[in-house]
Amino acid sequence: MADISSRTQLLLGSEGVARLQSAHVLVVGLGGVGGYAAEQLCRAGIGCMTIVDGDTVSPTNINRQLIALHSTMGQPKALLFRDRFRDINPQCQVTALQEFLRDDRMIQLLQSAPFDCVVDCIDTLSPKVFLLYHAHSLGLPTVSSMGSGGKLDPMQVRSADIADSHTCRLAAMVRKRLHRMGVVSGIRVVFSAEKVSRQAIVEDPSDNHLTTVGTISYMPPLFGCHVAAEVIKIILSKPLQ
Repeated sequence: MADISSRTQLLLGSEGVARLQSAHVLVVGLGGVGGYAAEQLCRAGIGCMTIVDGDTVSPTNINRQLIALHSTMGQPKALLFRDRFRDINPQCQVTALQEFLRDDRMIQLLQSAPFDCVVDCIDTLSPKVFLLYHAHSLGLPTVSSMGSGGKLDPMQVRSADIADSHTCRLAAMVRKRLHRMGVVSGIRVVFSAEKVSRQAIVEDPSDNHLTTVGTISYMPPLFGCHVAAEVIKIILSKPLQ
């Protein structure tokens, strides 16, 4: 009898499906990119997922975020995705953490399980760099999303080692900070080679962002799909335990 993995098995074979089912992936940030990345991993058959986000759904999320509906306003993203993923694939073990990770707590989480891959979809610089640095230091394969805002051209999206990323302002800032910490390469990133128009950026007085960048509905999901693809490549390349 066909099940949710039958079409995936036609593509990857039974061993490929087994690799996905035995994997544990940590996804930090469930916004426009992270939400789509996490769902693609769930639908692909990842056996265990830890998902983290301290935010709730707001009206400005609706133009690009998977979980954002008028009926979900004000609800925690992590818990919404937990329930959604359990409905998509009841065999997937989902742990949802409704929190913004900081400093020692981030290190504690990274060391809490033998993660097969870490997904970084954080959109603020300091915690993003902190997560990338410590995941890299622990030898955890990591895929990170750079900036999807201000971009319109799907053909400009790239996947590469962070050392080979370019054009993206967020990628440049992440590289600069990681260089100071002794990390030059070894992190996979998804970025766009498209330049951002200044008209797409406005100053933001909030505590967490210096600017707000315009977004279009399809670009964060496209980044999320690229992130999921990189994660699956990593998992499929690992020896089956």
